[in-house]
Amino acid sequence: MKTEQFNFDLPERFIAQNPTTPRDHCKLFVYDCAKNKIFHKKFFELDEFLCESDVLVLNKSKVLPARVRFDGKELFILEKDGSDRFLAMVHPGRYFKVGREFAVGDLNCSVISINKDGVRLIHASGDLYQFGEAPLPPYIKNSDSGFDEYQTVYAEDEGSVAAPTAGLHFTDDLLKRIFDRGIAIEKLILHVGRGTFLPVSSENIEGHVMHEESYIFSGTSAAVLNKAKSLGSRVIAVGTTSVRVLESSYDNGFSPGIGSTDIFIYPGHYSFKAVDGLITNFHLPKSTLLMLVASFLENKGIKDPIDRIKKLYKIAMENEYRFYSFGDAMMII
Repeated sequence: MKTEQFNFDLPERFIAQNPTTPRDHCKLFVYDCAKNKIFHKKFFELDEFLCESDVLVLNKSKVLPARVRFDGKELFILEKDGSDRFLAMVHPGRYFKVGREFAVGDLNCSVISINKDGVRLIHASGDLYQFGEAPLPPYIKNSDSGFDEYQTVYAEDEGSVAAPTAGLHFTDDLLKRIFDRGIAIEKLILHVGRGTFLPVSSENIEGHVMHEESYIFSGTSAAVLNKAKSLGSRVIAVGTTSVRVLESSYDNGFSPGIGSTDIFIYPGHYSFKAVDGLITNFHLPKSTLLMLVASFLENKGIKDPIDRIKKLYKIAMENEYRFYSFGDAMMII
């Protein structure tokens, strides 16, 4: 399957630079696959499309202050490797040669090595994260948002280098209203890693290699979801990150565990086993996230999922929906 099939034209004005305030007042594009019907709503009206038997699954991973800027230079920390070493993308690359010594605040740092993909192994005399800020993606260039606005209200466990953005739309009040209706809310953890920033560069999508991301899926949540499945209830995943954990953990039932997943979901290749509904954002052209959403449409009975998702995105643009991390939301049921 050609990667170019997932390309579409998106004028820059549709790329949201700041979140909607309040969070749950962003737009909500609901697509009912069985009825082939679209609803244009606000996110705070989400519960209109939920049933009391549903289980809503959230990713409670918390974003690290992974973007470190100093003296006109930048480190984007991908992960901590030991007590004093950090793997980081850098800018400008020509400055960060092996052996380069530099200071970040009161920390003494040096470049130990360079990986084939350009990622640097950095030694630091202390915690680089203390000088970090929100790791906003590169397409957000003019944001006035604070770090808290790039965290979900239910974020608990640090480990992500990008927000699980579908969850950014929830407020405490909306979650309480959903819970008070008797709708189960379960949480898992998938720490969003560097794969988020890697475009599909291969001509054929089968040539793309997904990076592993670590997850934690509790026995309590697995039991709730297994009971829901046995009763024929819907499992509604909030975000593609939740999808990846749920689908990776399901084999004739949900199995809890601590592990990692490199699952790559795209049309013509994957049959969904666990997820019945999806809440997500509007994604980049030729991205693995867009491919996952198209695959979900296929598994909901849509025979032309790639064309359909591009048509839905065109309708979203005609109705002035905002795209990407701080953009509006989409629900597929």
